[in-house]
Amino acid sequence: MSKRNERRNLKSKSFSRSDCPLACALDIFGDAWTLLIVRDLFLGRSRYNEFLDAGEGIPTNILVNRLRHLESAGLVYRVLYQERPKRYEYRLTETGRSLGPAIKAIVKWGMEQMPSTRRSRVG
Repeated sequence: MSKRNERRNLKSKSFSRSDCPLACALDIFGDAWTLLIVRDLFLGRSRYNEFLDAGEGIPTNILVNRLRHLESAGLVYRVLYQERPKRYEYRLTETGRSLGPAIKAIVKWGMEQMPSTRRSRVG
């Protein structure tokens, strides 16, 4: 998916509740799970079972919902890796990869402000 199509995809969806950039961004990834899935993608996870095994305890129905939401928002795309049964890998689009600096900043803040957290490979 081209960068232009990714932006068009974001603009064409009704993810926003206002014209505030923070509110619009939170409409896409402001729940308890979505950024953790994006983090996992940055860490090299790409398959459904890998997300489940990440240790966060995400319920299966929520994982399916969030992956679809991320795909709809143009942050991830899926690639068929097995035909029977159909199985997909999820990969970050260029727009999804652009979240890297924001995730690193959140990880850095968490490590500085919450001493009990562990060091992350993302940060």
